[in-house]
Amino acid sequence: MHHANHFYGHAHILAEYCGLDREHPPRINGYLQHGWNVVDGLGAGTPYVPGRPIFVYSEQTRRRAWSMGRRQATVVGAPFLYLLTMRPEPTPAEEAAREGTIWYPFHGWEGQHIAGDHERQVEEILETERGGPVTFCLYWHEFRNDAVRASYEKYGRVICHGYRGYQWRDTDIDFLDKQLVELRKHKRVASNRLSSAVFHGVAAGCEPAVYGDPMHLDKEHRPTADRIRRNWPELHGKHVDLAAARATAMSELGDGYLASPAELRAMLGWTGYYTASPAETEAVLA
Repeated sequence: MHHANHFYGHAHILAEYCGLDREHPPRINGYLQHGWNVVDGLGAGTPYVPGRPIFVYSEQTRRRAWSMGRRQATVVGAPFLYLLTMRPEPTPAEEAAREGTIWYPFHGWEGQHIAGDHERQVEEILETERGGPVTFCLYWHEFRNDAVRASYEKYGRVICHGYRGYQWRDTDIDFLDKQLVELRKHKRVASNRLSSAVFHGVAAGCEPAVYGDPMHLDKEHRPTADRIRRNWPELHGKHVDLAAARATAMSELGDGYLASPAELRAMLGWTGYYTASPAETEAVLA
């Protein structure tokens, strides 16, 4: 299993959905997309063994993968959507208690650092998000940077969902559970770049917004960043058309393509690791 399959606890969520051991998921027979992107679903620089399957979020990503020579691409939907099927819907009281905005600044990672003026970014955020408190959710890379974290702590609550993981170590398998809990506390989800977090926020019932200085990564391919704003205009702006934004977000996450537990076990190569889920056991007993 490529170690990126474990990022954010994705393999663990799919194992739970399939009725398997969440703590120790079996090896996935291929490469699982670990975040929304505008190419073939694989992370930049991912060493790829030709002929191995890749499992992507959406039909759009599958078509791009096909055009790039990844002919064994299968649409399975985003792990976050599988998580939603396993967690209780918020109650009417919980929905009514939503307030404010959760803001996800565009982030760097081990191989590329971000460049931009965080203080100036916060000024625009606070000027725009007047409907309640703002929670700043930093990626682990920026959260561990005292200077960057301090730029946000002066203005509101600052959180981090946990460490993505690397080489099968230190993965916070509850990363997406923590994200879901936070998203459901807020009315809006916003960022200065269109990202997985924004799409997850829409799926969790938040109003999305993408605005502000997009910032940039070291040696980033700028035309790709510019293309995102051109290709998904319905998700960009301080206030967007909710119906159009939701339709696009759910499509990008692969809504309508989720497999059954049995189908997913077969696709991921998990047929030899079967443990009945509570729902399946109840169905058999009935």
